[in-house]
Amino acid sequence: MKRVTVFCGSSFGTDAIYEKQAALLGKALAIQKIDLVYGGAKVGLMGAVADGALNAGGKVYGVIPGFLKGKELAHESLTELIVVETMHERKKKMDELSDGVIALPGGFGTLEELFEMLTWAQLGLHKKPIAILNVDGFYDELISLLQTMVNKGFLKEVNQKMVLISDNVEDLLDQMNKYHAPTVGKWIDKEKV
Repeated sequence: MKRVTVFCGSSFGTDAIYEKQAALLGKALAIQKIDLVYGGAKVGLMGAVADGALNAGGKVYGVIPGFLKGKELAHESLTELIVVETMHERKKKMDELSDGVIALPGGFGTLEELFEMLTWAQLGLHKKPIAILNVDGFYDELISLLQTMVNKGFLKEVNQKMVLISDNVEDLLDQMNKYHAPTVGKWIDKEKV
């Protein structure tokens, strides 16, 4: 992996461990010479992961819609800040730039981004590793829900296993580096999406 996209909250959450782990993830990416791609903001966990990478000498690429940059949320010290028109363009650009995805704690936006990447993988549109850094059990209920989806027949186990999970940054990056996407039928033509 040369570049990893990190999806995460634009706030810090209620526990200092979230910010600490975001910064640690950014630092670990930089140490392993993996560029960070993220949402381009200077606030919350987004700012923490970017600063963690930058402070360790890493390269950081932010992708932000113009309407958010205009609200002075953009991080001004990045390797490159790419301004796009819409949220949809933001996700598309982040996907184009990265070789894998990690979700840190976050809200609706983080979950939406994570599940869109999982859906694209399920459809065979990409074969990138998709991971959850389960900081302090933040995603425990979501992980349980994924198992319920399998148990109730709404999700194939092979697709559930596409989600790499750890509460340890180094272990998660190791899982991502060893990942091999399952062989799934290509239901649709990528060129037509």
